[in-house]
Amino acid sequence: MTRTKSDNVQINISIPDGWKTELENPARIYSAGEGESITFFDLLRRGIHGTYQLGEQDGEEQYHSASY
Repeated sequence: MTRTKSDNVQINISIPDGWKTELENPARIYSAGEGESITFFDLLRRGIHGTYQLGEQDGEEQYHSASY
């Protein structure tokens, strides 16, 4: 499969283990409610996007990364 170039940048961050655990539960709930797999990474992206009122991407797919 050929990867296409995107405008996304990958960064590595460190969060406390407790945060990851706390975000995994609501991610499961959102996954069930939205009918698609939502990860704690997606919740972090949504939080950053909403908190800083960043511009919209060309669709929700750009928030998902194959590098999980």
